Formats: sequence, structure tokens, C-alpha cells
Amino acid sequence: MSTTTPASQKQAPKQGRAMKLGAVGGDWLDQRVSGGGFIKFFARKIFPDHWSFMFGEVALYSFVILLITGTFLTMFFDPSMEEVIYNGPYEALQGAHMSRAFESTLEISFEVTGGLLFRQMHHWAALVFMVAIYVHMFRVFFTGAFRKPRELNWLIGFTLMILGMVAGFSGYSLPDDVLSGNGLRIADGLAKSMPVVGTYISFLLFGGEFPGTHIIPRLFTIHILLVPAAILGLIAIHLVLLVLHKHTQYPGPGRSDRNVVGFPLFPVYTAKAGGFFFLVFGVIALISATTSINAVWVYGPYDPSPVSAGSQPDWYMLFTDGGLRLIPGWESTIFGYVFSWNMLIPMMFYGAMLGFLALYPFIEAWVTGDDREHHLLDLPYNTPVRTGLGVAWITVYIVLVLAAANDLLAIALDLSINDLTWLYRILFFVAPVLAFWITKRLCLSLQRQAHQKALHGVETSRIVRTETGDMIEIHEPLNEYDRWVLVQHDDYRPLKAGNGVSSLRAAATSFFFKDSITPASPAELREALEHAGHEKHTIDQLTGGDYRTPAEKATH
Repeated sequence: MSTTTPASQKQAPKQGRAMKLGAVGGDWLDQRVSGGGFIKFFARKIFPDHWSFMFGEVALYSFVILLITGTFLTMFFDPSMEEVIYNGPYEALQGAHMSRAFESTLEISFEVTGGLLFRQMHHWAALVFMVAIYVHMFRVFFTGAFRKPRELNWLIGFTLMILGMVAGFSGYSLPDDVLSGNGLRIADGLAKSMPVVGTYISFLLFGGEFPGTHIIPRLFTIHILLVPAAILGLIAIHLVLLVLHKHTQYPGPGRSDRNVVGFPLFPVYTAKAGGFFFLVFGVIALISATTSINAVWVYGPYDPSPVSAGSQPDWYMLFTDGGLRLIPGWESTIFGYVFSWNMLIPMMFYGAMLGFLALYPFIEAWVTGDDREHHLLDLPYNTPVRTGLGVAWITVYIVLVLAAANDLLAIALDLSINDLTWLYRILFFVAPVLAFWITKRLCLSLQRQAHQKALHGVETSRIVRTETGDMIEIHEPLNEYDRWVLVQHDDYRPLKAGNGVSSLRAAATSFFFKDSITPASPAELREALEHAGHEKHTIDQLTGGDYRTPAEKATH
């Protein structure tokens, strides 16, 4: 028997009226925008549950934090290169000549309530945004989530990565401090190194001779308007395609290319996503409140005349600086034009490096000739060459990042900067090849192990000796689901030139697939299961079905 208190009796009609008003309002809106069907479809959308899928969410949430903090900073930042004399609370710079952009940055840091926290949250969120994009892209790369029908989404993700770099560069150039000024000087040098058109590009970018008076306002427009709008549009397209294509999933029980095993968006993932957003927000806020970053007042206002040592951009742009430091100062004069190879060669390599990453889905599709839709992910060891190429790409990136810090490492480790530079030059050519070879061999070893595990089960390290002196190891058999995961992947074989197959494609298939281990066939599995049954019968006769060691028997 239940009782109702007077208070709850009074509350019930109010709740009823609120629900009725909500239903009326929802019905009125649905009749005009026809959103009920879409909401029903979207709420029932199934998403698989795996920790590696969360990196894309981290990128999305950090971008939301960037928008929130960036809106706050825009209210106080003045993107002007007008020269002023500082007379603010930071005594070390009082009386110094600086641009209005740098002065407003100091005002945000020292005079606006919460300004320094928001500045640091904006910067840390940018770093987290780029980290999440990189890790998310390589999760997609190593698992083959870029295959049909997701090639377009891969290109969108790649473009988001490039736009993130542009946003970061334009953002940390805005304060007009020594560090950002040196970055702009490098950009000016890269522009001027282009034969024939370089000087015109530099003048167009800076509005005259470097540094000019237009670059900060132009970068401000790019940073707060053009790039965020492009990122927002691409994120929207990315999410729409994600819903249309279904979410990829790892192979497992009940999973196939025709279904998705997981939880619905509502209420499970909406609750998880909301909590995860506040977790990301809290972590970035905690780091920003306790760890200083980009202390522009230490660097001081930018002066084009001196060049400071030890200046590096944020980590995701470091590789561009590393390439410039590794190339010797080569120059040539052709038809009266100076070709600065120490600038042109790194730029061409960066284009090739990023272009390979962008076009890889189409390269692999051409090699395999596979035009099927794929919704099940690859286990990275089942694609040794793809995994090796990805590790080699990351190795090149790391070498270039370390080369960009050669001066700091030389000072910290008390080494010769010339020796470090030559070490990185050698590693640039040797390390990626070595990383590819080691990764490929490890993947092939894991493939062999998976092949044996599918046929014979898990080794238990328990040995039984027969009456004839033979040794038989006890294996724990796999269940059918675990065995299916080990044998379900595609088995591509090298092609021979001819019959419509070009010699180039034949060579590419040989490079990709000549060493791959064929997954266990149904015939091999049947034979292995029959052999395992015979061995089990023999072992049971010898042990009576008790697989414990003598020591375990004595203990019990």
C-alpha cells in the first residue's frame, strides 16, 4: 500500500502540466520541421563500445573548448600592429615599445579576470586537439577504417589535421612576441625561397617588406573566422558520413559487415558523451591552471633585428622546422634566379609526406583491387606492410621533431650540435627503413602465432609423457568465436603481370603480400580439431582427466 503526502499531491498536477506543454510544443515543432523521424532514427543509432574510438571524441570536445575560450579571448584581443608604449602592471616591460596586439595580450594575461586561465586553456586545448586528431587518424590507418565507403571521410579527417596546423600557426603568431615573430620570419623565408614568385607572395602576405603592418590583422581573420568555419563545416560532414556509413567495429562474436554490435546513442552514448566532455574539459582546465604555457611576457615584444636561439613552434609544427635544420645551405642560380634548395627540398618532402598519407586509401585499393564495403576492422598485425609503412611515417616525423630541438638537446646533454645534426641526417634515411623492417617482421611473427593458435589452441606449458617416452603438450582449445577472429581476415596474394595486370601493380602486390601468412583454412581446422581430439583422448588415458602437475597434487 502506498501513501501520498500533501506535497506530492500538489506537485503531481504541475508535473503533468509541464509534460503536456512539452508534448504540445514538441508536436508543434515536429509539424513544421519534421524532425521526429530523424530524432528517432538518430537516437536508435548503434555505436560499438571500444576505448580506441574515444580519440575522435577527444578531438571534438577539445575543439568545443577552443570555441568557448576563443570567443572569450576575442572580446579583449586587439589585432593591431600600431606601435604603443607599455604602461601596464608588468613592471619588467614598462616603457617598452610594442605593438597593440602584444599589449592587449599582456592585458588579457594580467588585467582581465580569468584572462590568463582562458589563454592557457585555449593553448592547451589546441595541443590536445592536434594530439587527438593524430592518434585518431592512425587508429583509422592501422585498422583499415579508411576503406570503402570511407575514403571521403579519411580525406575530410586529413583536411581537418591540416586546418588544425593552420589554426595553430595563425593562433600562436597573433601575440606578436619574439617567439611568434620568429615563426613568421621562417614563413617569410619559405615564401621568398620560391623562385620567380617568392618575393611577390611575401609582399602580398605581409603587405610590404617583412614584418609589415598587415600580417596580424590578416592572421586574426584567418584564425577566428575562416579556419574555424571550415573546421566546423568539415566536422559536420564528417559526423553525417559517420552516421550514414555505420560505425566500424573490431571483429568479434556476432559482428559482421552487415551489422553493428553495441549500444544505442540514446540514452547510453548521450550520457557517456556528456560525462566524457566534462572529463576532458576538467583535465584541460586543471593542466591550464597549474602549468604555464606560452608566457609571452618572458619573450618580450617582437623586434625583427635580433634572432633568438632556442625558439621552437608547437609540437605539431616542429617537423617543418626539423627538415630546415637538417638540409645544408645549398643554393643554385639558374637563368638568373636563385634556388634555395635548403628551403625547397624540405617543402617538397613535406608535400610528399602528407600527400602519401592523404592518398594511401586509394593506393591500397589500387593494389588490392578490392571494391567491397568494409565495416569490420583489420587487426594491425594482419596487414604487415600497411602497419610497417605507418610506423615508418611516424619514425620520420619523430626524427624531424628531434632535429628541430637539436640546439636544446645539445645544451641539455652537453653534446655537439653538429654531431647531433649529422646523427639526425643519418637517422632520417636509416631509421624509417629499419622501423618498417622490424615492424613487418613482428607482424609476420604474430600472424604465425595466430595461425598456430587457431589450429592448436593456447599452450599451457604442461607436458605429459607417454609410455613410449613421447612428450605431448596440453593445449587449451579456443572457442569458436576466438578462433573465428584469428582466421576471418582477407588473404591477398601477389598478382602476375598480364591479363590486365600491369607490371607496376604486380610489383606492388608482391611488395605488399609476398610474405603474408595464409590464415588457417577450414580443411586445416578440421584436421587440427581431429588431431586435438586424438591427443586429448591419449592424455586423458594417461592422466585420468586430471591435468594438475605432481606439485599441485601434493599441495592439495
